[in-house]
Amino acid sequence: MSILNIITLFGGLALFLYGMRMMSGALRESSTGTLKAILSKVTDNFIKSFLLGVIVTALIQSSTATIVITSGLVAANLLTFKQSLGVVVGANIGTTVTGQIIRLMDIDSSSTAWLQFFKPSTLAPLALIIGIILIMFVTNSKSDNTGTILMGFGILFTGLMNMTSGVSELNNSGVFDMLFVHLSKSPILGYGIGFIVSFILQSSSAAVGILQAFSVSGQLFFKSIYPVILGIYLGDCLTTAIVCSIGAKAEARKVGIVNVLYNIAKTLIVIIGVFIFHKIGLLNGIWEETANSSLIANTNSIFNIVCALIVLPILNVFEKITNRIVKDNKKESNEYSDLIDSLDTKLFESPSLAFNSCYKVLIKMYELARKNIDLSFNLLKDFDQKKVEELVRDEDNIDLLTDKVNNYLVLLSSHINSDSNAKIMSQYYSIATEFERLGDHAKNICDYAVELNKKGEKFSIEAFEELDVVKEVIDHILDYAKQAFVKRDVNAAKSIEPLEEVVDDITSTLKDNHIRRLNRGNCNLYTGTVFLNLLNDIERISDVCSNVGVATIVRANLKEQIEAHEYMSSLHRGDDTTFNLEYQNAHDYYFNKLEDIEEEHN
Repeated sequence: MSILNIITLFGGLALFLYGMRMMSGALRESSTGTLKAILSKVTDNFIKSFLLGVIVTALIQSSTATIVITSGLVAANLLTFKQSLGVVVGANIGTTVTGQIIRLMDIDSSSTAWLQFFKPSTLAPLALIIGIILIMFVTNSKSDNTGTILMGFGILFTGLMNMTSGVSELNNSGVFDMLFVHLSKSPILGYGIGFIVSFILQSSSAAVGILQAFSVSGQLFFKSIYPVILGIYLGDCLTTAIVCSIGAKAEARKVGIVNVLYNIAKTLIVIIGVFIFHKIGLLNGIWEETANSSLIANTNSIFNIVCALIVLPILNVFEKITNRIVKDNKKESNEYSDLIDSLDTKLFESPSLAFNSCYKVLIKMYELARKNIDLSFNLLKDFDQKKVEELVRDEDNIDLLTDKVNNYLVLLSSHINSDSNAKIMSQYYSIATEFERLGDHAKNICDYAVELNKKGEKFSIEAFEELDVVKEVIDHILDYAKQAFVKRDVNAAKSIEPLEEVVDDITSTLKDNHIRRLNRGNCNLYTGTVFLNLLNDIERISDVCSNVGVATIVRANLKEQIEAHEYMSSLHRGDDTTFNLEYQNAHDYYFNKLEDIEEEHN
């Protein structure tokens, strides 16, 4: 009989841990936008940062996740280490919310009717029913996530009920008698058990929840549970510190270390406080009191709140100690090291924050590529070797940033669960490739300028004037591409394609014009070949921007599965009247300019 009860106990534990993980993961996924907005408000004001830490952790039900994300934000230079201090203290309070939810187990049959509704035996099946309905029958990404949260909640409480049932049966058989007797007599044993369980589970909330489940035995007392809770604090913070330190720079490691220091201080404060209060008789009323789920939850919350109030005024001391323990890294030589550091894997806990880091890197890639395009066209007219070296250096940086962001996206992909995030992932993969290509075409144009300079050759005045026209179109296209990506502006994205078609028409016309100049002897064969190659790169630049626009449009249509190929085909069939009008207006405007140039030189 006891073997079956042990199976029930551990089966309940498995359900409880899975439900907690499921609920916490779904909460993080659904609140990533909120999380980003909240953490962006963090300041050097410890009180404000503390409150934000409480709110974030209460939202995502994991102090470890909050602190790891905060460490990632510090690594990404979105927060300073000083700003993170209040968040760390607040996270330790926010995580006690889980215990307060679990205390619902203490609602008994004598409670009023409306309280009966909140009993786990009622809430668990209700949450499971609503959750599965939302997942299976409501076709909406938000409802799917809400359903997962409810399913996690229901599984968590089902596991708790199985655990308590197993503990009750085993307690009747006397299995726990010896363990609980030793636990009451040895605070060190309790501290060790709390530490080990929390360290293995990597969650203080889960460890406290298990302690609450074991409280149904009726053999746990305040004097035996408070050392266990203190051990849980240390086990959880060491796990967090290890995660924060993996592959991190100094500022990010400091977040994990200060959490350890705070929890050690918290342990000392509680031990001293309990010792003094017990000696003067203030704890006589609860010292030998049987600990139930409510007492454990309240003890956990009170410990954290009181310690936070004591420590907040002296957080600067913790900052100084941590700075002495963890020395700052030497400054990296690359000018974009901080941007590269922002691609921190700890932000995978919140995909929207990870995407935000990618977004900033992609914008910098665009800016460097755009600068190089402008520079390369200028080099065709006014050659400057220093500008060439600057362009080559920026091109190397574009390649470096591309490798970093692509590798980061590959690692991030396994953490993507929602359709909306999958679309962002697809867009960013595409954009990274396209922005790198922009840089490549700028380098090609620069190479043409270098070769022309070596040969002592230049294009004809007419050719330069024609290039000015096509460069004007390219500038508009590049502006639209930036606006489309940076602001997710669908109208700007749709304005790219008509101009891209005009660029195709212009480059075709310019090729014919150049061949006529060759025949007339106004241009030699070498410059003619370079000019034709240059036009090919110009055409490719417009194609790249077209791809950026299409990727933006595809991402924006979350409800409709728009295929890029079908979208482009519909435009070229003439199905879109707006496209047709924009194309015709642009075509007429720029070809009038080309005709004026031709008339001037004939």
